[in-house]
Amino acid sequence: MKWSEISILTTNEAVEAISNILHDAGASGVVIEDPLELEKVRENQFGEIYQLDPNDYPSEGVMIKAYLPLNSFIGETVEEIKQSIHNLASFNIDVGKNEISINEVHEEEWATAWKKYFHPVKVSSKFTIVPTWEDYQPINSDELIIELDPGMAFGTGTHPTTVMCLQALERTVREGDHVVDVGTGSGVLSIGAALLGARQVTALDLDPVAVESAKSNIRLNKVEANISVSLNNLLDGIQEKVDIVVSNILAEVIVSFTGDVAKAVKQNGYFIASGIIKQKQDQVKSAIESVGFEITETIAMEDWIAIIAKIK
Repeated sequence: MKWSEISILTTNEAVEAISNILHDAGASGVVIEDPLELEKVRENQFGEIYQLDPNDYPSEGVMIKAYLPLNSFIGETVEEIKQSIHNLASFNIDVGKNEISINEVHEEEWATAWKKYFHPVKVSSKFTIVPTWEDYQPINSDELIIELDPGMAFGTGTHPTTVMCLQALERTVREGDHVVDVGTGSGVLSIGAALLGARQVTALDLDPVAVESAKSNIRLNKVEANISVSLNNLLDGIQEKVDIVVSNILAEVIVSFTGDVAKAVKQNGYFIASGIIKQKQDQVKSAIESVGFEITETIAMEDWIAIIAKIK
């Protein structure tokens, strides 16, 4: 089978939004080539992940690649993708050069592309994200393994916004908590919460593809007894008070539903918000504080921040 590889040269700020556009267009996942990966200082735990070739990365900006079946509708699909990216300007999202190119690849090349970019990654003091094809043995007795298959997941779970959410969950989840994951995507945050001891996790997403992706990954990690996944718009219809709401989505969306989060969280409960580019952190912080939360910690990674807030 032949596939079309769609490559988009953009900015770090636009990665999440464009990734969602590509998923909506039918891509099973995306490859993100960010030259900042070459500059990271890491512990030498997983040797293979650090053998990065600078030639695989753009000299500036971020390259996002997605794979769609090569068929008679591909032209229309590409035009719809271009228009959707153009529309991001209305959300004040800088898409940079926004250079788009199309290449034809064979199925075996498409499969290899995933494995080239995805190896075991220790993303926090406890969590290690491992692709399903890797034979990985835990290094520490308290290490928590999240298995993901990027062929069905929304990314690999190693983007800074996701990593910071997992770190925030480590700081806040207590045994027996009820956690709501708004915009669950691959389900990685829901899986993380369950592994940390949450009694009940409610995973919500507006995209039916995300719902199926999350269900697949949850089964893969054997935590389906603790997690329910539903098609839902943000917190619409959620009546029960919960201990933690976590959401890794666009800053503009976070601002739009902070009031609903305040109503959903128990006294002394937490709101973990990520997906926030640094330039928009003041706007998000103001919105969160205006509805009664106290910001207890701000985590920063590259150009992104995550906020941990506690209801007063």
